[in-house]
Amino acid sequence: MTLRVGIADDQALLRDGLRVQLSLQPDIEVVGSAENGQQAVALARRLLPDVLVMDVRMPVLDGIEATRLIRADPACADVHVLVLTTFDLDEHVYAALTAGAAGFLLKDATPEEIVQAVRVVAAGEALLAPAVTTRLVRELVSRPGAGRPRNGLIQPLTDREREVLTLVGAGLSNAEIADRLVVSPLTAKTHISRILTKLGLRDRAQLVVVAYESGLIVPGG
Repeated sequence: MTLRVGIADDQALLRDGLRVQLSLQPDIEVVGSAENGQQAVALARRLLPDVLVMDVRMPVLDGIEATRLIRADPACADVHVLVLTTFDLDEHVYAALTAGAAGFLLKDATPEEIVQAVRVVAAGEALLAPAVTTRLVRELVSRPGAGRPRNGLIQPLTDREREVLTLVGAGLSNAEIADRLVVSPLTAKTHISRILTKLGLRDRAQLVVVAYESGLIVPGG
């Protein structure tokens, strides 16, 4: 199956570079591009790409607000947003996650990493580069109320679902969770789907935030 990808970045050079890298793959088709957040939202609604690679800092409408608008639109339920981030935009990681971003890609990523990121996100997996995850944790620790776990966030979950959520928060893939719990990948995926439904979340990446905010995972622990 061919993955349909959109690109949103205000730098023409980067847009063109991403287009070339992705178009070289036989299973990826770049269906459109945008140079600001407003155009990105329009692209998502018009073309419904499987993955929209989204820059954060763009004119007219930034990538975070564009992501929020896309994820709030029922018609775009199957559009996965992969956010481009750099080390000087650490403060935006948490905001983008809560807006509904499915993953983060560092702008200095290799072509191979970019292609892999698109495939991972398209498959419904969360993708958080280790460097980004570290900064996400740092942001969570620095927020007001940090250190006071909000257990009510996960009250609807069973013990097994809390165990799965902990593993998701630790960055494990479905296959790794299945191996850890000695269950099938399909069972692991079913658990995650139920957790998302119970918690009213749309994106697996947001489960990482909940895992920390609920106290299932303790930063630095």
